[in-house]
Amino acid sequence: MRTKKIWLVFASVAAAATVAGCSGGTSANVQPAAAASTPTSSISSAPPVVTTTTTTPPPSTSSTTPAPPSSSTTTTKKTTTTPKKTTTPPPAAQPPVPCAITDGACVDISAKKAWLLSGGKVVYGPVPITTGRKGYPTPTGTFHVLYKEKMHLSKEFDNAPMPNSVFFYPGDAFHTGSLSAPSHGCVHLSSAASLKFFSTLSVGDAVQVVP
Repeated sequence: MRTKKIWLVFASVAAAATVAGCSGGTSANVQPAAAASTPTSSISSAPPVVTTTTTTPPPSTSSTTPAPPSSSTTTTKKTTTTPKKTTTPPPAAQPPVPCAITDGACVDISAKKAWLLSGGKVVYGPVPITTGRKGYPTPTGTFHVLYKEKMHLSKEFDNAPMPNSVFFYPGDAFHTGSLSAPSHGCVHLSSAASLKFFSTLSVGDAVQVVP
């Protein structure tokens, strides 16, 4: 039994020696195995198809519609307030100066008024006056200032005071006096007016007295 196993081992080694040579090459009696045939693939080599997917956003369901114009039109009327014009009444027309002279003093007996003139224009007046009473009239005509006296005392009438006297005729002058009672030929003026005549008129200035 043991002899049989040895024989089988020997036979196996001999068979292996017959198939394989040295490690440097291949035995001539051993034909290399034929290369395995590679089956031809029937799958097409066409390039892959790229599919582009475009995503379109869904239309908005909410839309803003402008409000329709109102059918009723509101008209706003502008109220224009016109300021009232304040009309100033024109000054009362003054009576024209009745004298022909352009400089000096003018006396109107009938109108009971007097003026001071310069360069053909009125520089003062008219102012109220009183003139001579019956039997003592104020002389009319064109005269000139004879002299001036700040406080004259009338010797003819008991030394009656005659403030701001401007004599234009012998015995007759402009001076402060009553505007209600007539004079004895002089021209009575208020205190303020007599002061103005006294300070304005000079000796030699013209004085015209009209009836």
